[in-house]
Amino acid sequence: MKFEPKQDLKRLIVVIFAAFLMAVNIRTFVRAGGLYPGGATGLTVLIQRVSQLYFHHAIPYSVVNIVLNAIPVYIGFRFIGKKFTLFSLIMILLTGFFTDLLPAMVVTYDTLLISIFGGLINGLVISLCLMVDATSGGTDFIAIYLSQKKGMETWNLILGLNVLILGSAGILFGWDKALYSIIFQYVSTQMLHTAYRNYQRQTLFIITDKSQEVAAAIHDVCHHGASIMDAEGSFKHQKHKVVYSVVSASDTHKVIQTVKEIDPHAFINSIRSTEIAGRFYMRPKD
Repeated sequence: MKFEPKQDLKRLIVVIFAAFLMAVNIRTFVRAGGLYPGGATGLTVLIQRVSQLYFHHAIPYSVVNIVLNAIPVYIGFRFIGKKFTLFSLIMILLTGFFTDLLPAMVVTYDTLLISIFGGLINGLVISLCLMVDATSGGTDFIAIYLSQKKGMETWNLILGLNVLILGSAGILFGWDKALYSIIFQYVSTQMLHTAYRNYQRQTLFIITDKSQEVAAAIHDVCHHGASIMDAEGSFKHQKHKVVYSVVSASDTHKVIQTVKEIDPHAFINSIRSTEIAGRFYMRPKD
């Protein structure tokens, strides 16, 4: 585990800010709306409320959250990356600390507004963590593990698992809060899809007369290979080459800009790839 002072300091600052923002969201929107965010955070809140309602005992957020994250943290250390897991652990600990420390605040009592804006903040926090190679813990570890090992985008799968947790909350505390919590989780997932695109794939079809240079540039930019195929224009019947490559959505803009610099006359078609099979390079977590 190699430390890079400048880069790691930047990561630490973002993680601290994300933990504070997550805690503020829990103490304002989540608590005021009586919502359950899903994942380890939602399960922690659910356990706290069960303890308060049935046993009349308030359990600190940090204690429950750390226990629930024990297995996901092990998965992170074992299969994803040690430094990645270390920063994620800092995120988990700081979120618990800030949540127990901050006073409860109310921005609005409108549950629908709470579900939407609370979900937006939740998705933004998770995205911030992922951008600096960390996570907020819980099911995020599982999502990243599956994305790394199986080459699949798993956030909608995690949304489905969270719905099961919210179903338990509905049975115990009423379906209105559980249904609003599903809205919260859905908005959070959509925000994540928009802000963080590293596990999304784009297929590029590039018609060019500089195919070798373009293929080499794709590899230089994002370490992905390419296939070169013959093509013929249907109007003038001129011979061209088609460079075919699948890249991460987060690299697409950079690849297209590089291709246009190499061949300003290149024609590029970018298509969303919903499923791929076979080898696909992903930068390993550190």
